[in-house]
Amino acid sequence: MLGAMAAAATGFAGAEANAQASSYFAGTITDNGITFRATNFKKIDKKWQRQVVKFKSSEPQGTIVVDTRNHFLYVIMENKTAIRYGVGVGKEGFQWFGRSTVDRKSLWPKWTPPPEMRKRHPELPASVEGGSPKNPLGPRAMYLHRDGADTGYRFHGTIAPWSIGTDASSGCIRMFNEDAIDLYQRCPIGTAVQVLPHLAEQAERSIAKPEELEDQ
Repeated sequence: MLGAMAAAATGFAGAEANAQASSYFAGTITDNGITFRATNFKKIDKKWQRQVVKFKSSEPQGTIVVDTRNHFLYVIMENKTAIRYGVGVGKEGFQWFGRSTVDRKSLWPKWTPPPEMRKRHPELPASVEGGSPKNPLGPRAMYLHRDGADTGYRFHGTIAPWSIGTDASSGCIRMFNEDAIDLYQRCPIGTAVQVLPHLAEQAERSIAKPEELEDQ
């Protein structure tokens, strides 16, 4: 009987967790022939929602700046403004910082876990096709290169919108799916990217944190 009660409690907890996760979605969106669950932005703290903010930086217009410490991605615009997106960033031990460029972009990308990830998680499949509800890249991926070589890191969507604003990934920068689609349209191949340190004291001398002017 105790075993049955424990199983029931486990089942209840699982159902509760599923209900909690489902609350982050509302309705569906069809994109390039693929239908996916839309983010329920009523559930999302407004600080993580896409918005235009004042932003002072020496970087050229169009540059993408990622502030991993504060979980924001900025696209620099004119007149000291930027589009700000909430993002999820790398967990402790998976952060990366510096400069790169968007050298490749993909609609509904196929996901292939890197060998080191499959070594940590042997239960992972060899790959997941684009458009699958189990594909963690979501509807878009933007591949970051440095000096012509793939860094292995990407900007991409997510199947876990509750993770935005946290240190949750294996180094990639994850976004709400709607934001990944928006960013994909704004950043052509060759877009410059600057990823700022997770901890200010780890900053390279050549990287200066842009100053965001509070106006909210």
